[in-house]
Amino acid sequence: MATKAEFKKFATPDEVRTFTHGKVELVNISGGTVGRLILEPGWRWSEDVKPIAGTEWCTAPHFQYLVSGRLHIKMADGTEFELGPGDVSNLPANHDAWVVGNEAAVLVDWYGAGNFAKS
Repeated sequence: MATKAEFKKFATPDEVRTFTHGKVELVNISGGTVGRLILEPGWRWSEDVKPIAGTEWCTAPHFQYLVSGRLHIKMADGTEFELGPGDVSNLPANHDAWVVGNEAAVLVDWYGAGNFAKS
């Protein structure tokens, strides 16, 4: 439990990782990392981040909240589903994802963002 208050702003993140069709902004706070992913229309993990990660599937697990936009998820086991604004998801490793439609998908990720788009 925290012993003093802390706050950070995504307007001034500690780190930004950019990739084709998007970026992840990271803030480090109280020993943890929180990420904001901004994924533009046309973004797909297997096309835009896979070359950076060097893995067949995204191996970063995610515990995330979708602020806006739509995101389609395909798990390695074949399970597929779509997330919309206000949805919370817990994704284990080994998935692909892509933006659906013409609006950017904006997510806040409390687990896994620190490893996203990292070689």
